Amino acid sequence: MKFTSERERILEPLQAVIGVVERRQTMPILANVLLSAKNGRLAITATDLEVELVAGGDVTVQAAGDITVPGRKFLDIIRALPEKSVVTFALDGDKVVVRAGKSRFTLTTLPAVDFPAVEEINPQLTFDLDQSALGGLLEKTHFSMAQQDVRYYLNGMLLESDGKMLRTVATDGHRLALSEIEMALKPGVHQVIVPRKGVLELQRLIGNEGVAALQVGNNHIRVTIGDIRFTSKLIDGRFPEYGRVIPAAPGRLVKADREALRRALHRTSILANEKYRGIRLALRANLLVLTAHNPEQEEAEEEVEVAYEGEEFEVGFNVNYLLDALAALDGVEVELGLTDSNSSCLLRAPGGGSSRYVVMPMRL
Repeated sequence: MKFTSERERILEPLQAVIGVVERRQTMPILANVLLSAKNGRLAITATDLEVELVAGGDVTVQAAGDITVPGRKFLDIIRALPEKSVVTFALDGDKVVVRAGKSRFTLTTLPAVDFPAVEEINPQLTFDLDQSALGGLLEKTHFSMAQQDVRYYLNGMLLESDGKMLRTVATDGHRLALSEIEMALKPGVHQVIVPRKGVLELQRLIGNEGVAALQVGNNHIRVTIGDIRFTSKLIDGRFPEYGRVIPAAPGRLVKADREALRRALHRTSILANEKYRGIRLALRANLLVLTAHNPEQEEAEEEVEVAYEGEEFEVGFNVNYLLDALAALDGVEVELGLTDSNSSCLLRAPGGGSSRYVVMPMRL
């Protein structure tokens, strides 16, 4: 196996895939990347058994072949070489020799046949989507995914199609985020749960321009963006019936300037309990009073002018959850739907909008 290339044509695909190479590995070969050179192309593959990334570029192939090399060491070498360097990569016995100018590096290898490969995904749903639209769906919901929850199906994001809408939903049991776009797809309801690491890695790859090609199978999802192919295992589980926790018709509606409310919440949160992050919302006629306390007996209070004409009442929430939702919403105004002090809060753009956020109350 031997190929020659300009440094940048190796560096770019290598940087695209290195994110899934964990620093601590259960299997030595997972610390390696698979290099496959043939037909004037170099394909670089990395995997952690859950997510696989393949990226490639044009190179001059003198001898086709496949081999695996330590991923992060190889990246550090290529990154450290001068710009526009011409790199020669050659297999010599069970080692590879990387040369560029007066530099020479010898790396250990492991056989390509031992590298774990993803089986064919047999897609049940195939469609193209603008990268900006896909990125928006992930951006508006990813922060509500659980982290290492025993309810493993919450440690990811639901991707759902009902034939007319494509939506993403995430929840950690304390809050829920939903975002959707109109899209004519294969009739029927299709639901898959993409694991947390897959969602975060996919977000890193998505740009603002161009199209992403998606293939959704029973066990995997594959997204192709230009020369990069992302494949992730799916979580085998049943996502909660999220529709039940979204208030259908909250009894109290509050309209506020989104940015003014966000800033007031942020200021009040400075003196909230560092562990529980609780904040009290007291509603009066056209006025929202925010208060926070902490164990040091310190207190913060903010008043925000709002459009509200119902009776007075108070409710407590985790301030971080409210701030996350407000940051994800678009538009100048936000609408809060409230029922009572024991019920969840629905945040959305006035009149609906494509994104909805539900935050469960706290006892303060």
